[in-house]
Amino acid sequence: MSNALSRLGRRRALRGAAAVLVALGLLLWWLAPWSEEPPGGTVTLSTGTRAGVYQKYGELLRSSLGKHMPDLEVRLTTSDGSQENVRRVATGQADFAIAAADAVETYRLGGRKGADRLRGVARLYDDYVQLVTARDSDIRSVADLRGKRVAIGPPKSGVRLIANQVLEAAGIDPETDINPSADGIDTGPERLGHGLDAFFWSGGLPTDGLRALAEKSALRFVPIDAELVAELHKQGGATRYYRATNMPESAYPGSQLGSAVPTMAVSNLLITRADADPRLTEWLTRIVLRSRDGIGAHVHSAQLVDVRTAIYTDPLRLHEGARRYYRSVKP
Repeated sequence: MSNALSRLGRRRALRGAAAVLVALGLLLWWLAPWSEEPPGGTVTLSTGTRAGVYQKYGELLRSSLGKHMPDLEVRLTTSDGSQENVRRVATGQADFAIAAADAVETYRLGGRKGADRLRGVARLYDDYVQLVTARDSDIRSVADLRGKRVAIGPPKSGVRLIANQVLEAAGIDPETDINPSADGIDTGPERLGHGLDAFFWSGGLPTDGLRALAEKSALRFVPIDAELVAELHKQGGATRYYRATNMPESAYPGSQLGSAVPTMAVSNLLITRADADPRLTEWLTRIVLRSRDGIGAHVHSAQLVDVRTAIYTDPLRLHEGARRYYRSVKP
C-alpha cells in the first residue's frame, strides 16, 4: 500500500511540475517579445478626416506605440479617407494606413501604381454605412434621394465610393439625379437642413462627428435594406465586400428610438507595403492587438479587434512581419 501511495504521490508531483513548466513557458512566451529591444525610426500613418474614426484610432494607436516603442516616431497625416489612403501607401507616400476593403479592392482591380505591393497587417473593425437626414425629412428610402441635395463625401474618400454605388444600385445617377456635394463628416452634420437634405457617412459606431447631433434628436437614419445590398452585389468587383446588417439601437440612442436600422457594413484593414521592415511590422501588429482594450475604451468599434479575425485581410496577403506575429500566437 505504501509503495502504491508513493508512486501516486510521485505521479502527482510530476504532473504538478509539468503544469508549472507549461505555465512558466507561457509566461516567458508572453514576456519575451517585450524584453527585446524594440525597433525605432520614423513611419507615416495615413488616417482620415479630423472628425472621423480613422483619425481618432490613429491618435490612440500612436500613443500606445509610443509606450512600447519609444524610439519610433509615428507621423499622422489626415486624408479624405480610404481611397486616398490606399494610394498613399501603394505609392510610398505613407508607410501604413487604415482603409476599407472595398477601396483596397477597387485600387487593385484598377491595376493602379503599386497595387501589387500592398499587404495586410490586420483586419480592424467594420464600417457601417450611415445615411443621415433630418428628423422631419420626407426621405424614407434611398430612392427618395432623387432630386435632393445629398453629400456623398470627398472625391478620394471611401464614403464617395460607397455612396455612388448605393445610389446606382437604387437606380439613381449620382451626377444627374441628385444635387451632390463633397461634404464629409467634418461639415455634413452642421449643414444638414442648411443646404443639405441628407448625407452619407461610412464609419465605426458610434462616430463622434454624429454623436452630438444624434443626442439632440435632430437626425434620422435612412434604412439601406438587404434587397439593395443584393443589387449592389450584382455590380461585381469590390461590392462583394459589402454585407447586409443592422446598425444596433445602442449606436445613437437619442435618434434611433430603441430601434435597429437596416444598413450594410464593410471591414477596415490596417495596410502597408511589401517592403516595410518585417520586425517593425511584427511589433506594430502585436501592439495593435494588445492595445485593443485601451483604444476600445475611447473608440468603441475598436473593441472588436481580435486575433482570430485580424488575420483575415482579404483582398490583401499578409505582410511577412504580421504573419510572424500571428504564427507566434497560434494555439
